Amino acid sequence: MASNRHLGRIVALQSLYEYEFRIQAEDKTVVIDEILTRNLERYKDEIDDTAFVQDLVNGVLTVQAELDDHIRPLAPEWPLEQIARVDRSILRLGLYELLHRADQVPPKVAINEAVELAKAFGSDNSSKFINGVLGTAYRTLVEGTTDARTEV
Repeated sequence: MASNRHLGRIVALQSLYEYEFRIQAEDKTVVIDEILTRNLERYKDEIDDTAFVQDLVNGVLTVQAELDDHIRPLAPEWPLEQIARVDRSILRLGLYELLHRADQVPPKVAINEAVELAKAFGSDNSSKFINGVLGTAYRTLVEGTTDARTEV
């Protein structure tokens, strides 16, 4: 099921990316459930646990403002609006799993999965950026520690 969940995260990322793109393009017809259903249909033979994917997408969207509020101080040199859309979506997905799915997904797995998504879909530096931000998120938001680089 591990690779099944990895593919599920890919579908979740694609759905979140498309949804944000269409919202920003002021597409009045955009409905996340339609996007998600279409994307899941493409992989119906490979993804058994569609509830996992739906929970990820709906969970990220439900707490997106909270996630964004956490990301801003974690990457102060990069205003959220200037972070590439795909990287922003990966950060939200990874942070959601770190903060809201810790009972189901170990922190190292959440971070590693986000880094792998960044390697596959981001730019050359995306994986390092994602790893740095989520690593800091883990230390400050999950473990509750701070260091010289973080003033959260």
